[in-house]
Amino acid sequence: QVREWKDEGSKRYMCTGRPGWLTVSLRVGKYKKIHKNIMINLMDVLEVDSERQVVLVEPLVTMGQLTAHLNPMGWTIPVVPELDDLTVGGLIMGTGIESSSHIYGLFQHTCVAYELVLADGSLVRCSPTENSDLFYAVPWSCGTLGFLVAAEIKMIPAKKYVKLHYEPVRGLQKICEKFTEESKKKENSFVEGLLYSLEEAVIMTGVLTDEAEQSKINRIGNYYKPWFFKHVEKYLKADRTGIEYIPSRHYYHRHTRSIFWELQDIIPFGNNPVFRYLFGWMVPPKISLLKLTQGEAIRKLYEQHHVVQDMLVPMKSLEKSIQTFHVDLNVYPLWLCPFILPNNPGMVHPKGDEAELYVDIGAYGEPKRKQFEARASMRQMEKFVRSVHGFQMLYADCYMTREEFWDMFDGSLYHKLREEMNCKDAFPEVYDKICKAARH
Repeated sequence: QVREWKDEGSKRYMCTGRPGWLTVSLRVGKYKKIHKNIMINLMDVLEVDSERQVVLVEPLVTMGQLTAHLNPMGWTIPVVPELDDLTVGGLIMGTGIESSSHIYGLFQHTCVAYELVLADGSLVRCSPTENSDLFYAVPWSCGTLGFLVAAEIKMIPAKKYVKLHYEPVRGLQKICEKFTEESKKKENSFVEGLLYSLEEAVIMTGVLTDEAEQSKINRIGNYYKPWFFKHVEKYLKADRTGIEYIPSRHYYHRHTRSIFWELQDIIPFGNNPVFRYLFGWMVPPKISLLKLTQGEAIRKLYEQHHVVQDMLVPMKSLEKSIQTFHVDLNVYPLWLCPFILPNNPGMVHPKGDEAELYVDIGAYGEPKRKQFEARASMRQMEKFVRSVHGFQMLYADCYMTREEFWDMFDGSLYHKLREEMNCKDAFPEVYDKICKAARH
């Protein structure tokens, strides 16, 4: 298809032919209508190499599919981003994170090689030792350097359960101290925080294990169970710590049934026990279905009165960041997920020469701030994130100017490769593909 595009005279930019409503991002990309759509129907797990401990997959393999395939074989991947429908291609070209990222980094840091079809129609393999510039430039490039057709991802042995410890913490300073301390401990397989207000949180730490106390097993993924974030809140309300054993796959997809806490806005009675027992098996509705069926008016309403944002900030700026989120958005719960950011080349790396501990702050829901105005409030947030050398996840609405965008991200390697590989006539620049200012 790429060679055909070349033979036709390379008139338009190319993009993947997957319809916009199928993606998990709430954005609907208008570029799909005007660019040359390249159909990439690659959705298979190709090879599980137990000796090298890597799995070779195609870009449309989803997290749900991958864990279902690997777990029975005794394997899993180090970072399993939350929602079942997230694809490998999206997690590499965008980014992905999970509560194990304080050990392994972002999803891209668990990948050992990529295969891409470039603008000239050639197939290239890249890894840290072969075509390394391309290997480090691909993450966060949103499909603007080439088409991903395969990826090799590290595997780790799977265990049956996650022994999860819940601890309510009160007072913002205490929350930040406790969260930082737990995130630095490599013996924690998982670290996650749910902030229910500016001063109240539950911090969860988990360890993978094959043994479990039968009386404390909680299969949170069963359709009739309470939504996970509501279950966690009980520990806060009762002001007590607790320990549970959660089957691993249930843990990995713990926020899937309630789409974190987005479902409470879509189905307010969804956590009611009667609804759960009778109709719990029907939820969550696929995000793709919600996007396909929503009209323009509802989409605009969402854009103005709803926020879905993940900001990645250095751990040392956590307290200041939460206060900023509180003032500019006032959305709760807030999701806190720590990750280590290695000093690799590419668009995203720490300011110094060393790997640095960062935290993803996820805000999903309806802002309770009185004068919330989507554009002004988000520009304020983006400015703050740039000031602490943080990053905004690119699946979300982004209001920065081109200069501000390249101030946040390191474009040196990316622009060099776009020049060398003649991408300029083949793909839009990443900024033009995702930013509001560029698309209107």
